[in-house]
Amino acid sequence: MNSVFRLAENNTTVGREVVAGLTTFSTMAYIVAVSPGLLSQAGMDFQAVAIATCLAAAIGCLITGLVANYPFAQAPGIGLSAFFVYTVVLQAGYAWQGALAIVFLSGLIFIALTATGARAAILESIPDGVRHAIPAGIGLFIALIGLNNAGVVDINQGPIIDILLANADKQPPELIGVVNQAPTQVLQFGDFSDPTVFLTIFGVILMVLLTEWGIAGAILAGIGVVTAISFIIGVSTWPDQVVATSFDLSATFLQLDFNALWGADGFEAAALLDVLFIVIAFTMVDLLDTVGTLYGTADKGGFLDKDGKLPRVNKALMADAVATTTGALLGTSTTTTYLESGSGIAAGGKTGLTAVVVAGLFLLSMLFTPLVAVIPTSATSAALVMVGILMIGSVRRIEFGELEVTVPAFMVIVLMPFTYSIANGIGVGIITYVLIKLAKGEARTVHPVAGLIAILFVARYSVL
Repeated sequence: MNSVFRLAENNTTVGREVVAGLTTFSTMAYIVAVSPGLLSQAGMDFQAVAIATCLAAAIGCLITGLVANYPFAQAPGIGLSAFFVYTVVLQAGYAWQGALAIVFLSGLIFIALTATGARAAILESIPDGVRHAIPAGIGLFIALIGLNNAGVVDINQGPIIDILLANADKQPPELIGVVNQAPTQVLQFGDFSDPTVFLTIFGVILMVLLTEWGIAGAILAGIGVVTAISFIIGVSTWPDQVVATSFDLSATFLQLDFNALWGADGFEAAALLDVLFIVIAFTMVDLLDTVGTLYGTADKGGFLDKDGKLPRVNKALMADAVATTTGALLGTSTTTTYLESGSGIAAGGKTGLTAVVVAGLFLLSMLFTPLVAVIPTSATSAALVMVGILMIGSVRRIEFGELEVTVPAFMVIVLMPFTYSIANGIGVGIITYVLIKLAKGEARTVHPVAGLIAILFVARYSVL
């Protein structure tokens, strides 16, 4: 242990690293329930995705621990899972097999960018306002998903004019009845007499209180309490088995389908542009999420050098790239470094042994996927809202004094939930930034990569 992880050199012990690993896992284990719950909405098998999630997380953690020797933990990201389901599958219309192929392609791109060092160049091309707005926008987006899934907020489909046009053949008395039954607003509160709604609200409040009291694993504990209550009041039923007797991945393993990326008539330029657009969005979100988390947790743990750089950063970045590619083969969404790693660092984790312990716990958790499968929507929805609350804090880093910062950041934050698409927020945010710079006669200050991304997004929107 000492020779592999340089424990003595880092002034730590095996016991301390194990405790740190347990702490980190307890704060992020909710992903074992939340990610499969999201991806199952795209038609994927819950049990298989749960196993794939655990395996992808374990692979990412093992590479981080054994190769980079850092206590950073990885797992499929919630924001990226939401993008997979709601933008790529439900909105863009790709089959989930095609979405897995896109994740695989983005993983290969991550590997190439990391190997060449181009990840840093791309990160520098993104305006600070847009960079800090992306986590906040994703936070609002996944919170809206959680609230809607639980029925706390109802999203009504179609404006009143569409209802009137659809019933134009009806006489005035009948038409009045139709209009009176139509929704009066796009978003509204759901039915608060529904136990699911009540449990979700209770779960969010509980998670907030547990977090405020400094309880490690507050989200996981909240999921457990809400699940227990749902069993007691009869909303959920106990599973036939608690411990898995088989680990069948056949429903998702190697199911990625590149043919699903093209139209019925075969390969087309427009289809290629669509795929490129989605891959860019995946790359941008994962890049910003991973790098931001790495440096944030590294700073907290004192791992940065005197120049503010992270030694062995490419090894840490390569871990999530390889885990993402492998995860797509297994049947899950993009893997990324988790901010919850900071809890383990605060508990004393200083080496890769912490990450290896987390990997072992993810592998162990595969035994309990039957129990995970009966966790109610109210529990996972509360977790989504709580994660959204934590992510919105990134807005404090946005300097709202200048319109060239405020407007792109606003577009990112607003359009992600309002258009139900992370990609739209990123695209319009960068386009707005470039347009403002051009209007101010400061075209030379726009990074070429940012300009290229803006052009690609404009091309994508122009062929809608």
